[in-house]
Amino acid sequence: MTNDAVVLGLLMAILGAIFWTAHSSLAVFQRFYKFVPSLLLCYFLPSLLTLFGIVDPEASQLYYVASRYLLPACLVLLTLSIDLREIVRLGPKALIMFLTGTAGVVLGGPLAVLLVGSVRPDLIGGEGPEAVWRGLATVAGSWIGGGANQAAMEGIFEPSAELYSVMVSVDVIVAEIWMFFLLLGVGQSQAIDRFTKADASSIETLKAKLQARQQAEQRIPNTTDLMVIGAVAFGTVGICHAVADQLAPWIAATRPNLSRLSLDSSFFWLIILATTAGVIYSFTRLRRLEAVGASSVGTVFIYILVATIGLKMDLSALLRKPEMFLVGGVWMLIHVVLLVLVGWWIRAPYFFLAVGSKANIGGAASAPVVAGAFHPALAPVGVLLAVVGYALGTYAAWFCAQMMRAAAEAV
Repeated sequence: MTNDAVVLGLLMAILGAIFWTAHSSLAVFQRFYKFVPSLLLCYFLPSLLTLFGIVDPEASQLYYVASRYLLPACLVLLTLSIDLREIVRLGPKALIMFLTGTAGVVLGGPLAVLLVGSVRPDLIGGEGPEAVWRGLATVAGSWIGGGANQAAMEGIFEPSAELYSVMVSVDVIVAEIWMFFLLLGVGQSQAIDRFTKADASSIETLKAKLQARQQAEQRIPNTTDLMVIGAVAFGTVGICHAVADQLAPWIAATRPNLSRLSLDSSFFWLIILATTAGVIYSFTRLRRLEAVGASSVGTVFIYILVATIGLKMDLSALLRKPEMFLVGGVWMLIHVVLLVLVGWWIRAPYFFLAVGSKANIGGAASAPVVAGAFHPALAPVGVLLAVVGYALGTYAAWFCAQMMRAAAEAV
């Protein structure tokens, strides 16, 4: 199929079917999604269109449109809902565990490259678009923020299509294995808190407050609300494109040495400017757009982006490079060990460890699921921290990528 309108229709039908079945009351679907994460299907099912030759991703412009228009728009909509005062009120332990999760990814990436490279230097080598660190940069984006940050890193560092396919698989599968163990711990959270002598009373207080706040603020959006959301998102994207198109060539002409840091990339500046604009909006009245579903619109954009990423996945490439899971596994292990050590040290409740981790590893797609597993009213806590992950993801993942680049060159 070469008509992008047809391909988009297929992708939307796939996404609609996944979401409908994932929230169905039918027992067969409920049992199925206990073992198969819906996010995994959003990547996997579109990839089958490519695997069986139904769609040629190289001939489609859908990924370009999603990454250049929908990606920066969703970054604006997801970051404008940040409420720094509420984040502070979660208490220092929640923030410490969240930032520990971020540090575990940022430091874990280069450490994994060094550790694996000391045993198998061939696994972390490569030149140009085949350089493994470029592919790992996309994993860093996903594991600090989410799919939007992952796509941002892909656009900035430009790994080969085959390498990117492998890294998307490593990202999703390793992250979902960790999520499986986190959800197992939810049922034992009280026993874990007793064992670590953690005080979870603040979580109960927060639960009651969030229930009251949801009832007071949220309302059904009307056409005007949705038009304003669209104006803010795409108006900002247009301004960011205009600035990036001037800034990147100027840096390339006057500071060519900065190309090593990707500062001559217009896509880099597009993502940085969109994220920064969203953070600035969070201090203004525009933050009230969250009450009429700004983040929900942004999430729709993310899943369209995820489906187009799935089209670019080459599952056969994963079979040719299964050893990449070793790097991803070591990386995730560093993240987990750091979280457990810091959580034990400060006696943080298991809730903060689980949500702090998933606010990084999975972002807004997974953190509310984990938080809601404790209690549905706590799902916004996952969203809140995940949104901070989106804001930090672009900057922190870029920094992590530079360290992984240095580590790969050192090996």
